[in-house]
Amino acid sequence: MFDPKTTKFPYPIDTDKHYLIVKKNDGTVFDDKYPYIDKSKWFRFKRWVMRVLLYILMFPVSGIRMGLKVEGKKNLKKYKDVINNGIISVCNHVHMWDYASILHGIRPYKPYILSWAPDISGENGKIIRLVGGIPIPENDLRATVTYLKAVRDLLTKDKGWLHIYSEGSMWEYYQPIRPFKRGAAYFACKYDKPILPMAYSYRKPGWIRRKIFHQIALYTLHIGEPIYPNNSLEIKAREEDLTIRSHEAVCLLAGIDPKENIYPPVFNDSKRIDYYTKEYGKGYKGSW
Repeated sequence: MFDPKTTKFPYPIDTDKHYLIVKKNDGTVFDDKYPYIDKSKWFRFKRWVMRVLLYILMFPVSGIRMGLKVEGKKNLKKYKDVINNGIISVCNHVHMWDYASILHGIRPYKPYILSWAPDISGENGKIIRLVGGIPIPENDLRATVTYLKAVRDLLTKDKGWLHIYSEGSMWEYYQPIRPFKRGAAYFACKYDKPILPMAYSYRKPGWIRRKIFHQIALYTLHIGEPIYPNNSLEIKAREEDLTIRSHEAVCLLAGIDPKENIYPPVFNDSKRIDYYTKEYGKGYKGSW
């Protein structure tokens, strides 16, 4: 069993905080004039070029790098009509390349993804934008209104796919499913769209990957079935209920029984309970 105390990863105190440092800032201002979803012909052409590069280069490389296996892809076909009417997906965020592997696993779909604003203005910002990154503006009410309208139009008018990492940040190789922010449930309930849960679980790498490439684990992406808002509940209770059910679904897809493990609370209250205990990993049913 993987033990976080033996890794080099400095998992923060707050469950949604980032520990990777964004080294550059290109000065992009995310205000009410920023095109959160850029539909210009030039940008759409660049996205098309990036899509070609994903198929030719990134998908094969990320698949090898992560040792990717995909389970549950049949659900994409089974619920094709649901997906094509607008959907929100959630997943645990456990690798720098895990979104590329999600794009690989759900192809030919081309979702947008909510992104931490410093990532969009950082050294990898142009790539993140071209694979669908939508920056979340901070401390600017008018910008937030513009951003929310863009998400609304994506889910309603365009009937698109929005991906959200509900844990709020990336923690490499972290096994428990951290508390969820309520954003995915907020959008799902507001626009009456389902949530598609996905999850990464881990597999033990072989000798060559461990000794030569120093890989800690290999990844399996699990694609679940849509979860719908309970419209019989009042809006706040509806959001809470959907957050709880989507969190439980991600746990189960990752091989974690939410009734057996001692993990953090479902909702992100920004403070972590003690993950580094002998109870770490209890309830995990995966092959790692």
